[in-house]
Amino acid sequence: MGKSETALKCARRFNGEIINCDSMQVYKGFDIGTDKLPSEKRNDIPHHLISIVNPSAQFTAADFVKLSLKAIEEITNKKKLPIITGGTGLYIKALLNGLFPEKQKHASIRRQLEKEADAHGLEKLREELKEVDPSYFNKIGRNDRLRIIRALEVHRATNIPISEHFSKTQSFVKDFNIIKIGLIIDRKSLYKRIEARVDRMFKKGIVEEAQYLLESGVKENSPPFRAIGYKNILKYIKNEISLEEAIDSAKKDTRHYAKRQITWFKKMEGINWFSPYDYESIIKCISDSLRKWKKQ
Repeated sequence: MGKSETALKCARRFNGEIINCDSMQVYKGFDIGTDKLPSEKRNDIPHHLISIVNPSAQFTAADFVKLSLKAIEEITNKKKLPIITGGTGLYIKALLNGLFPEKQKHASIRRQLEKEADAHGLEKLREELKEVDPSYFNKIGRNDRLRIIRALEVHRATNIPISEHFSKTQSFVKDFNIIKIGLIIDRKSLYKRIEARVDRMFKKGIVEEAQYLLESGVKENSPPFRAIGYKNILKYIKNEISLEEAIDSAKKDTRHYAKRQITWFKKMEGINWFSPYDYESIIKCISDSLRKWKKQ
């Protein structure tokens, strides 16, 4: 919460450009539910990696790394500061720590896992992942089918946990001065902001947006329709739940997601934590780090 506003302020202060690191904001057409900052509110600050992918495509951490590195090069060539903004921890981790080195796909194992998920439910595969790789199990969402299956695919093929494979990776930005800024507020205030955000989404027309996307041919099993908000609305559109239940479940899911995000980033080393309202301290932290870097 407060990431976009803080990023804009920092971009103005340090002559920067913003690179989106939200896995759902990359998709075209999914604007209200992903809380994309409208163009008119970006204050002429260039934004990268927003609305660049068709809804049917699967956008991966590898895709993010490739495109963000290209954006970083473009920005630094203009003598500007790249500001990566968003809460998709796996994307940030991939950029900072490197990508999974085991590139081989194991189609037959993946097909078998897909069949098991369909026949017995994703929960059974989650239990298997918890047994063979508790570290990775604790880092991903309970309904993240793609990553659960990929982790088990790798383990069954190599007999090595995917988290161990990840430990052998190398950073793509090891020669950069990385300044990590985390925003955090007390839980009561956070939940109030979450409720207000969800209410705002529905008032702005997220239901109508979802209906339009479906009518335009976007399949309901496309990746962005699995995002919080949209998945709740799909149930409403199919008359499985009421509108009030869709709103309440979206708020509950967002609270749970926020808790997972905080847990994830609390484990990441080197983050400087601030209140989103403490702009002056954030600016001082960045200024001090840049000054030290220039002296080296």
